[in-house]
Amino acid sequence: MNDVIRLKDQYYILASSSLAEGRSEALKQGETFAVFDRYGDIHHVLPGPQGLYHEGTRFLSRFELSLGGERPMLLSAKAKDDNALVRIDLTNADMMLDAQRPVPRGTLHLCRTRFLWQGTCYERIRVHNYGVEQFPLRLMVAMDADFADLFEARGRQRPRRGRKLNTVRSKIGLVLGYKGLDETVRRTYIKCSPAPKRITSDGLRIEANIPPHADMAWEISISCEIKQRRRAFLSYDGAHREAFRALQKAKASDAHIYTSNEQFNHWLNRSMADLHMLVSETPQGLYPYAGVPWFSVPFGRDGIITALQMLWMNPALARGVLGFLAATQATENRPEQDAEVGKILHETRQGEMAALGEIPFGRYYGTVDATPLFIVLAGAYYERSGDRGFLTALWPHIQLALQWIDQYGDPTGMGFTTYARRTDTGLVHQGWKDSHDAVFHADGTAAEGPIALCEVQAYVYRAKRTASDLARLLGDSDHADRLLKEADSLRDRFERAFWCKELDLYALALDGKGRPCRVRSSNAGHCLYGGIAEKERGVRTARALLSEGFFSGWGIRTIATSEARYNPMSYHNGSVWPHDNAVIAAGMAAYGYKQGAMKVLTGIFDTSLFIELHRLPELFCGFSRRAGESPTLYPTACSPQAWAAGAGFLLLQACLGLRIDAPHRLVSFDRPVLPPFLERVEIRNLSVGTARLDLVLDRHENEVALRVARRVGEVEVVLTM
Repeated sequence: MNDVIRLKDQYYILASSSLAEGRSEALKQGETFAVFDRYGDIHHVLPGPQGLYHEGTRFLSRFELSLGGERPMLLSAKAKDDNALVRIDLTNADMMLDAQRPVPRGTLHLCRTRFLWQGTCYERIRVHNYGVEQFPLRLMVAMDADFADLFEARGRQRPRRGRKLNTVRSKIGLVLGYKGLDETVRRTYIKCSPAPKRITSDGLRIEANIPPHADMAWEISISCEIKQRRRAFLSYDGAHREAFRALQKAKASDAHIYTSNEQFNHWLNRSMADLHMLVSETPQGLYPYAGVPWFSVPFGRDGIITALQMLWMNPALARGVLGFLAATQATENRPEQDAEVGKILHETRQGEMAALGEIPFGRYYGTVDATPLFIVLAGAYYERSGDRGFLTALWPHIQLALQWIDQYGDPTGMGFTTYARRTDTGLVHQGWKDSHDAVFHADGTAAEGPIALCEVQAYVYRAKRTASDLARLLGDSDHADRLLKEADSLRDRFERAFWCKELDLYALALDGKGRPCRVRSSNAGHCLYGGIAEKERGVRTARALLSEGFFSGWGIRTIATSEARYNPMSYHNGSVWPHDNAVIAAGMAAYGYKQGAMKVLTGIFDTSLFIELHRLPELFCGFSRRAGESPTLYPTACSPQAWAAGAGFLLLQACLGLRIDAPHRLVSFDRPVLPPFLERVEIRNLSVGTARLDLVLDRHENEVALRVARRVGEVEVVLTM
């Protein structure tokens, strides 16, 4: 069965287990991430994502702790609120030291703490003896590294692999190695301090006699090395200090949200912590990697939408995203990468398979929407920051993106921006719903390309209006006028071609023959965000998206229950995506339908109450809400996921009608609303240029009142009711 699925979609993620079967713990820092079970172990015999990964390769595929040959009992496992460290508490089961000496459970407390820093996983194992006698401790840490490419971990088979190198043992650890078919040598350096009793080819043996009411600790570091790029060795405490300082520095410029609802606070605090964990430093600035485990790399579309969601909280993220995408913008036509001049990146990956071209994603451009969204983000960043110098430097890249839209976006002259892959190894569908079955006609038959998605036309419309404003700002009025006319013309064509009276909604797409895919889809909600929808039709679209067939009680489904391909367990055809809901809610608010935005916020917030750690996953199943029951998890959803983490901030902004106009030093709230579960919202450390604000919003029966609690610098605050 898996082979059949793989023939239809070569990038299908094989699922042999479900998230619901047992929670995994995840850590990420820079180019490194780790996934392990609640005991802190990585099991080499289990398929799936468990492991320590660095730059697209699994550097540790086994990491199993045993006590006296048995697995300890789990007491608890918890990531710190800031995601900086995971703590796992274990104890011994009832055991026999020898034939005459039983040891009751709970005699030993084993505490495992773990974090990542600069390509190394640091772990401390502290053991405390609560017994009244000396305890002869015998710990075994079994270790191995398969050096699997991430796509192999996802289930992809390779006809050939490189070769493992001989394991090198020393008094304090071992070195595992692999030489890939790309001629790159990758090594895993494992060190233990104090030195273990014995080093074997498959792990460490720790032995010690622990006096009663005493404890002992061992520190294990697992470092990932590529091409002998060794890093300076740090102790556990030294690395932890550096990681802590870096995190505090990263958080310093964020705005902070405090509300009257502690559960809401927990949700947004976890979301912010997840975003900080997912952000990596690039030469151009900060970039949010899409999600752990499968998408822990830069994605163009994901990065842009996450930056838009977080723009009001901190514009620095948007600046990094724009800088990185400008630096990686396509400068030549390369069909094997779906690249055309001016096009914005879909994703870039490292690892052996990408280096060898076994997958096209080393640098891949198969996305139709990242290019117009890049322009949208550029305009939004300027309005939020007033950073004219950066805008001026970015302008040639914006012009190149506009050139791609006009020259390559519509090769058949349809009058709309379309996509069709140029390589058999590329993605069949290239909108945000990019699974192989995501675009179809009302009877369920697949749509043939080139395909014009409804939301892409909305993005292009908004991009041209944005670029018009920027061109005028930079003194090119003729170009500004031309872009505005092009946007208006697109809007007229869009309304004629995409509106489906019988659906009371915009069509999902037009196929290569110009025939509308008359499918009720959440894509139509993005037309509100782009502003292309005519006012009355926009409101009708918003109301349709909150009908019973669309709204599950937890959120808006990707397609309605009435559609031929509806399946609540499908990746894109009936599931609920938090980021999708946030974008739609922002569009509803822009069309004056605040009650709709508030309903979406309520559903997504309610979802967070039932999810471990209040961490919204990439998506969840679209089953209807049932009283007293939780949402149904999707088996291979990434968690944490950047644009899922950013959803709550955009939802709150939509309900508040919050806009920041930095060039004019203005913060405005347009007809703010708050749901019944939020009596008060405080926004602290909100930056507008060099100014800082603390604001308080209180919900009363029919309105929301605003108070400026602190103002440093020149900035005006306006409330419109």
